[in-house]
Amino acid sequence: MTLIDSAVPSVTADERAERLTAAGSAWGDRIAADVTNAHLTYRVSGSGEGAVASRIVAGKHQFLVDEPAALAGDDVAASPVEFALGALISCQIVVYRLYAQALAIQVDDIRIDAEGDLDAQRLFGIDESVRAGFTDVRLAITLSGPETDDRYQHLKAVVDAHCPVLDLFSNETPVSVTVAKS
Repeated sequence: MTLIDSAVPSVTADERAERLTAAGSAWGDRIAADVTNAHLTYRVSGSGEGAVASRIVAGKHQFLVDEPAALAGDDVAASPVEFALGALISCQIVVYRLYAQALAIQVDDIRIDAEGDLDAQRLFGIDESVRAGFTDVRLAITLSGPETDDRYQHLKAVVDAHCPVLDLFSNETPVSVTVAKS
């Protein structure tokens, strides 16, 4: 068993359904009581380590982000763009599970593979006319279960409309940046 396997508790489909239903109900009640309860702010911080690595702190969790040697890194962790694709995949999995439960669509298992194309010319200042970020992202989602393809396509449409990280990838988000000397 790897560290990742041991860190995630095993749950049954019934336990997952109960937790998803309870969470949806609790959030519905909170938001019905006061719509501002739906407004969340996430705070994450990071500091540089090694050649180009970063130590990221998100609440009680810490993780490293690095680059492969070809991009000046020590390759001790996934790269920022790999974490971005991982964030997209993990958000999709959560939202698929949430809406499968809410819509009574049985999903026995879900697997998502992501690919993202990036042109490094902008990163290295070679061609300022190309986009710095992904030029294309492809998700291959495999669902298993007894439902018809139409039901799973309906679920996909609902998930696409409600997934926060897919929204980040699909739509422009205002970002403000400040730099201060310490």
